[in-house]
Amino acid sequence: MYENIMSALSPAIKKLLQGLLAGLIGSAVALLLWFPGWLDNWEARTWDWRVRLLAKPGKATEKIHLILLDQNSLDWAKEENGLPWPWPREIYSAVISFCKRSGVKALAFDVLYTEPSKYGVDDDRSFGAAIADYNSFVGSVFVSQITGAERKWPGAVREPGFRVGGLEQWLSGTGAGGIAFLRASFPVPEVAAGAAVLANVHLDPDPDSVYRRAKLLSVFDGKVLPSLGLGAYLAAGPDTPLSIVPGAFSVGDRRVPIDSEGNAILNFRGPSGTHRAFSAASVIQSELRIRNGEPPTIKDMEAFRDSYVFFGMSAPGLFDLRPAPVSGVYPGVEIHATILDNLLSNDFIRAVPVWILAALTILMALMAGVATSYVSGIFKSFTVYGVSIILPVAVCLIAYARGFWLPLVVQEAGVTVTLFSAGVIYYSTEGRQKLFIKNAFKQYLSPAVIEELIQHPERLKLGGERRELSIFFSDLEGFTSISEGLDPEALTALLNEYLTAMTDIIQEEGGTVDKYEGDAIIAFWNAPLQQVDHARRSVRAAMRCQAKLAEMRPSIRERIGRDLRMRIGLNSGPAVVGNLGSHTRFDYTMLG
Repeated sequence: MYENIMSALSPAIKKLLQGLLAGLIGSAVALLLWFPGWLDNWEARTWDWRVRLLAKPGKATEKIHLILLDQNSLDWAKEENGLPWPWPREIYSAVISFCKRSGVKALAFDVLYTEPSKYGVDDDRSFGAAIADYNSFVGSVFVSQITGAERKWPGAVREPGFRVGGLEQWLSGTGAGGIAFLRASFPVPEVAAGAAVLANVHLDPDPDSVYRRAKLLSVFDGKVLPSLGLGAYLAAGPDTPLSIVPGAFSVGDRRVPIDSEGNAILNFRGPSGTHRAFSAASVIQSELRIRNGEPPTIKDMEAFRDSYVFFGMSAPGLFDLRPAPVSGVYPGVEIHATILDNLLSNDFIRAVPVWILAALTILMALMAGVATSYVSGIFKSFTVYGVSIILPVAVCLIAYARGFWLPLVVQEAGVTVTLFSAGVIYYSTEGRQKLFIKNAFKQYLSPAVIEELIQHPERLKLGGERRELSIFFSDLEGFTSISEGLDPEALTALLNEYLTAMTDIIQEEGGTVDKYEGDAIIAFWNAPLQQVDHARRSVRAAMRCQAKLAEMRPSIRERIGRDLRMRIGLNSGPAVVGNLGSHTRFDYTMLG
């Protein structure tokens, strides 16, 4: 039935339907692989490639600075001050004083002080006093489902006053497991008590251990904990209304797109160092020099005014280096800074809706299938293959530039399967037909005519049909006596030379060689391709054959001792032409 339907359609419609079929197969396979998550790891790698290629450090806000406890700071403390690691916490008070003196809007410490200072409780109290004296200090809490000393909010730690609209509905729905945590690790009370905001510094990587997303909000024991980046934003200004609904977390007039687990996709600006960083040693030295009436080590203190500052660790031995899309080694504190950067710029990455992704995957596959079905030739085919593969890449890069994560791998999978399916469909239909045409007519037609039949198989009607043909009959005068006077090798060489020359002319004129019978040639025109001027072609071929034989005659005379003369008969009229014979052996010939 399928073959009957296809045979009734025009070649163009056949190609269209075959291309659409290949596209539907390709897109269906790709989407079936995508929805269970089987392509997620590959997709994540292509996302990292896009981020590294297109991230724009110039878009990073200048209002975020980092103070990093780097290797230089560790060396300075040990070599110039005799302080081994860990440092007395009172040293960090100098960082707080420097930021307060410089007019920093908020200072966020990405350091957990969960254990008492090895230098005694007075060290903790001194550090806590400095924190309490700075009304926009953000301290760190680590929340988790399985680790942490606390299962309830510590009584010695002030409860946060954040209220989030829609939170109860969120926690009662499917997103509860994403932001509600069972355990937590808090700073010692002397440190935690004075913090204006306590924020969660826990970050969850993707399954491949790369940090691409973050939760801006966590809940522990019914209390709301912002992320460190959001905590810095909230500590810097007046009370900001917060609300959460499926798909979005709102911070004032800023709307952060989130998934069902409360994760936002981070818009990384560039590699480590994109946000301006200062060594902790230079900050501490600057504060100490100012206290002594000396000029600070940091000359551009004005850069800190009205800025947000994150204090964190970047020295290799302090274990806060994490893989991120922009780098395999990325300080964790810079991830928190990226959260705040995205919040200030209101440009978190948005995930493309599933229905748009599915529609694009189907569209790309259909386009690849249809385009492939209409081309022939190696160069054209590879051009179509290349465009089909590059087009989804271009679309995904444009989407990234517009702030969207448009999955690439599922589209490429759809295109790849489509191209393979198109090849299978082609070789099972048109390819098989073209191979049949080539094998059926290679003995009778010139390569040019065969190629024309392959390109336009609709011009070919296999089986028997009645047509007006121009028929060519020829033989050699006196061939019987000639053959008797030559040995078999010489006779074979003579016939092959003669038949080759005449056949070339007949095929050049578009004729079909029916058969050879000894020295006789039978050929015809107007089949299998229709030729309006078939009679003219046959006459022209006959004249050219006589002329060619005249050229060959002197050479032949020298070998056989006599002239070779050709007799030709031509006739135009109706005849039956087609593949005639048995089911195992047949010839394309004519009767009539």
